[in-house]
Amino acid sequence: MSGRVRKRRALLGSCLAALVAGAVMPSGAYAAEQPNLPPAVQDLQAQPGGCASGNEPEYVRTFPVLKARLTDPAEDDRIGYPEQLTAEFEVWWSDPDGTEQRRSWTTWPTYVDRVHSIPLPSDIPSDTVISWHVRANDGVAYSPWSSEAPGAACRFVYDGEIPAAPVVSSPEYPAETYWAGGVGIYGSFTMDSASADVVEYRYTFLGGPSGTVRPAEMGGPATIRYAPLSRGPKILSVQALDRAGRMSMPTEYTFHPNAASAPVSRWKLDDEAGSATAAAEAGEAARAGRGVTFGGPAPSGTPLTSTVTLDGGRHGFLTTDSPAVDSGGTFAVGAWVRPARDDRSMTVLSQDTASGAAYALALEAPRNASASYSFTLGDKKITGGTPEAGEWAYLLGLYDTETGYAQLFVNGHEVGTKAEAAPVRPDGAFQIGRILGPNGYRQRWHGDIGDVRAYDRLVVPSEVTDLAHRKPKLLGHWSFSTADDGTTPENAGGAPLRLGPGASVHRMSDMCIPDVDPDCTTWPQYPLVGDGHLELDGGTGHASLDTPLVDTGDSFTVGIVVRIAQEDATRPMTVLSQAGEHTDAFKLRYDPARYAWELIMPERDEAGAPETVVTQLTMPDGGSGQGTRLAVVYDDAADTVTLYADGYTEAGATAHVRDGWTSDGPLQVGRARTADGWDEHLKGQVDELQAYAGAFEKDDVIGLGWESDPCLC
Repeated sequence: MSGRVRKRRALLGSCLAALVAGAVMPSGAYAAEQPNLPPAVQDLQAQPGGCASGNEPEYVRTFPVLKARLTDPAEDDRIGYPEQLTAEFEVWWSDPDGTEQRRSWTTWPTYVDRVHSIPLPSDIPSDTVISWHVRANDGVAYSPWSSEAPGAACRFVYDGEIPAAPVVSSPEYPAETYWAGGVGIYGSFTMDSASADVVEYRYTFLGGPSGTVRPAEMGGPATIRYAPLSRGPKILSVQALDRAGRMSMPTEYTFHPNAASAPVSRWKLDDEAGSATAAAEAGEAARAGRGVTFGGPAPSGTPLTSTVTLDGGRHGFLTTDSPAVDSGGTFAVGAWVRPARDDRSMTVLSQDTASGAAYALALEAPRNASASYSFTLGDKKITGGTPEAGEWAYLLGLYDTETGYAQLFVNGHEVGTKAEAAPVRPDGAFQIGRILGPNGYRQRWHGDIGDVRAYDRLVVPSEVTDLAHRKPKLLGHWSFSTADDGTTPENAGGAPLRLGPGASVHRMSDMCIPDVDPDCTTWPQYPLVGDGHLELDGGTGHASLDTPLVDTGDSFTVGIVVRIAQEDATRPMTVLSQAGEHTDAFKLRYDPARYAWELIMPERDEAGAPETVVTQLTMPDGGSGQGTRLAVVYDDAADTVTLYADGYTEAGATAHVRDGWTSDGPLQVGRARTADGWDEHLKGQVDELQAYAGAFEKDDVIGLGWESDPCLC
């Protein structure tokens, strides 16, 4: 201990003695009965890091600060306040020649239960095991060194060198090779650093997943598996992490996956009526039973031209002599289906084995429960979706051997809960419309099936969406740019809208400018979009068709631009409606009491029927604004309806709607049906009315409300 510290403690002792002399103290007998108890050391840390006292030292990437908490028994508090303690830290190591080096530092005195710390100097050697311990002193006695039994010395190694950047390689996706592998095909990516102390690799696929992987042994290589989700250049960035926590410079590995491969088996099932077999675009042709009829209807909005109809009887099936795909690896199977009924279990497709079926896509109809679609692999089954008789759906079952999970997709969306499953290798024929059970084939399909496919790879999310996509069909587009004899034309020559009293087309050419025309007394109001818009007076003004515009019992999309002046927003006003016999099938209106646009859809064609209401909390932008672009999307396959405002939606603007009903009344612009006739007339302007059969994807909705039709690719 240095002389300076001894003098400081001697001075401190003199001061304490003076204080004792002038204070009321316990009796000398009491003081003599209370011997000094030594202090204690606890909570040792080397930050960054801890106190590694086992076989392996702590590896650190910066010079650590040594820390310890000092305590003293309460019995030593004999004069009314705590004693002050100092900590002595000692470190030691062996030089390369075996010479031991030791250093020590003592902290300034503080009260008990305080953390004492010592920063180590930068000349502590790197890549050397440094040992350290600490003891406390209360001015009278030392505690034992923290390394004394049952304790042990703490040890660390300062690592001053960053690890070498890893080298990355892949046999399936060689660097800078055009083109390799393919979308949905797994490849191995091995990363290896030349540094012997690497314990982890951190990787990121640019625009894709990221994660960490540890080598089997420190300093060894590590391998990950990855399947690209799209064609084109991909970049994998990898860094090595050593045991001290030092990170290497990144390595960027560029590779170029090929386009997705075609199905290994495919039957479009669009063969001519009377065919005995279904031609295979890939794989083996399928024989058709007598209960199969070619030339059936195809789902609208798809490239399919026809499908097959299976009668649900013993001979309603198609089959091959060999498997469609090796289900012992990663695979997927899918098809368009339209059940004729949903009250019994029916099989879309299945694969024979010696004892039953390796996998199957099916419709499940359990007793006392709602029907659903299913994908079965071995003894695992995933169910989901809502089958409806006469309604098309696209089904896809997927199994990924890398993750071990099976999944089911209905109409492009994952349903049910993915399940861990074991692969089942095929052994025998592939079946369309039936499944092999213990007593022969059963659960025969009654309905239509089209475009059956089997893949020997992952079908990636964008493909799942594309396979199930049904391109909406334009039913009509009215831009309200001209009017003739009380009507305004449809853009492509379809049925015009009839204009009622109080409705007129306001055109750009009708405007006057006060500074130019002396008879003009007001500044012009420009059309909402293009050369004109429809002006409605709020009393009798409306426009209508003579027939329904959309089939409200099937998927549809309608869009319109609306402008309402703030001073006119004093009551509910209807923008669009389409009536049934007793009520509107849907009504789109503005409700000033809620400051919201509302879509109202009754559950059935009855006065007072329960209603589904979705809202968008968006106020009108005033008489001189750009208007609000409203869109209604009813997805019959997903049983949802969504209201959009200016291309966006929100939580309260989507609702579940099961089994929409078909209205037979004409479309109305600017009014709604009531028990006594018509009401809720709109006072304002509307423009660009567009209607489609089919449901828009959310990314396409923003294209509505313009003179040109949105791209529906």
